Amino acid sequence: MSNRLEETHVPERPRTADEIEKDWFENVYAGENTRQLTFRAVLTGMLLGGIMSLSNLYIGLKIGWGLGVAITSCILAFAIFKSLQTLFPKLLKEEFTILENNTMQSAASAAGYITSAGLTASIPALMMITGKTLNGIELAVWIGAISILGCFMAIPMKRQMINVEQLRFPSGTAAAETLKSMHSHGEEAMKKAKSLGLAGLLGLFVAWFREGKVFWMPFNIPATFALPLKIGGIPLEKLTISGEGSLIMVAAGAIMGTRAALSMLLGAVINYVFLAPYLYNHGIIHKLGYRGIVGWSMWPGTAIMVTSGLLVFFMQWKTVLRAFSGLGDLFRKKKGPRSPIEGVEVPGSWFLGGFILVGGLVVYLQYRLFGISWWMGTLAVLMTFLLAIVASRASGETDITPTGAMGKITQLMYGAIAPGNMTANLMTAGVTAGVASHSADLLQDLKSGYILGANPRYQFIAQIFGVLSGAFFAVPVFNLLVPSVDKLGTDALPAPAAQVYAGVARLLSTGLGALPPSAVVALAISGALGIAITLGEIYFPRAKKYLPSPTGLGIALVVPFYNSLSMFLGAMLALVILRKKPVLSEKYTIPVSSGLIAGESLMGIVIAALAMLGFIRG
Repeated sequence: MSNRLEETHVPERPRTADEIEKDWFENVYAGENTRQLTFRAVLTGMLLGGIMSLSNLYIGLKIGWGLGVAITSCILAFAIFKSLQTLFPKLLKEEFTILENNTMQSAASAAGYITSAGLTASIPALMMITGKTLNGIELAVWIGAISILGCFMAIPMKRQMINVEQLRFPSGTAAAETLKSMHSHGEEAMKKAKSLGLAGLLGLFVAWFREGKVFWMPFNIPATFALPLKIGGIPLEKLTISGEGSLIMVAAGAIMGTRAALSMLLGAVINYVFLAPYLYNHGIIHKLGYRGIVGWSMWPGTAIMVTSGLLVFFMQWKTVLRAFSGLGDLFRKKKGPRSPIEGVEVPGSWFLGGFILVGGLVVYLQYRLFGISWWMGTLAVLMTFLLAIVASRASGETDITPTGAMGKITQLMYGAIAPGNMTANLMTAGVTAGVASHSADLLQDLKSGYILGANPRYQFIAQIFGVLSGAFFAVPVFNLLVPSVDKLGTDALPAPAAQVYAGVARLLSTGLGALPPSAVVALAISGALGIAITLGEIYFPRAKKYLPSPTGLGIALVVPFYNSLSMFLGAMLALVILRKKPVLSEKYTIPVSSGLIAGESLMGIVIAALAMLGFIRG
């Protein structure tokens, strides 16, 4: 018998939160000697993010989608400083560091995502229902307060979800890897920046020759062009079945992906090729064209997006439970001596002060601007905290921020406690959805900083400046693009997200009895379809790629046919390039698509301003 004791395996003890944070501070944190929060980084982020907020505003009013800001702004900032350093080496002696770029990204993201505070959803929905508009100062203060409250909401969640639980936050991780690649392989980053710039110029020219309408211009690209054919005796043009002289939706489709774009084409064919001619010829709808058709189809479109979005949210009950079970950890005071990381993390006192001050301002603004009683406004602000936790965890685990679901939950609740008050229904939902979206999006940036060893306190400060920039840029342009409610819900500005918000508010206010019988039937069928598809995605994940996207189907019912067609063509083009030239696709699909969207949307804004001033024909 051997005298040697048998070796036993001792399981490794899980690290405590303090040990995890200490390890990061000692082995990852870059320290205070690396340039991070510099004037040039914050200013560049404010400018790039402010400009990109205009692009997000334009495309948000077009298709209800928001586009990523972080990676595009990082590429542009890197290229700008590399070029300036080459041209003016004596003025720019110091390199633009990776952590400066990360700080810049934090400001740019906060500015670029300013539209999530309601500019493409609750605000235009309120205009559609009540005709109420806000002046520039009121609107800037409103969306700025919501966005800053979202920044403060992210403070307690950052340490728990990023430091301790190490949630992935995939977009933030991707942005960090992009920054590492750019700052170690500068030539590749410059190529991406050049492709983005050239695509932007192409977008500028397309928009100008389509909408410029200068008196001396010899020709124009048509806004839409249809074949001289008919369906059910109706010309295709009356059904919005046409091509469009634009690349912005083609580029959006390339970014969106194949499944969503195919779903949009399917929804558009069902709505405009089959349903609209049938409904018109049987006297159910009385007007053709975009507004006439969508006045009916918005109901099934709203239903499929709401039921699928809410079901996905509630089916993630484990995520919701984890979010609420971690509430105590967010605020539990740590025992023992103060750790070094306390000096770089955003202190809890900032959260408490910000929540009280900015939350109080949001309550006051709800009363002052929209006549919402103080208790309803206070309840909305308190709800933002809980819903922001859920949205942030969902974003960290899945990379999907359920902004729509957050708003719909609030609308359902206020439909019960304040029936008939559509203003309260919309604007409280705008508060909860905006704060939840901003906190989740900004945690993605904080995840990038965590990977790179950045100072989170510096990032938070940059984010506040970014919000101020976004409000400064986006609000005047919103009032320029939407001078009156007549512009909303047209084929030029479909505002699908706003139509969904408005549809839910009307439905909760008046009930199903106010709808035409055919719309009630369509609402029930499409709502059930949204539930069925979502259940199929959850319980049969392998079949997901063969199932249509409920969101894609729903949006197709509230935008013109030619938008869905263009996005489908863009997705197919991107798929072909991916199959034939995967390396080329990985390098250039996102920069080129982002450039086209930015160039064309920005020129669209410039043209609107020139038309208002009388320099070109409106």
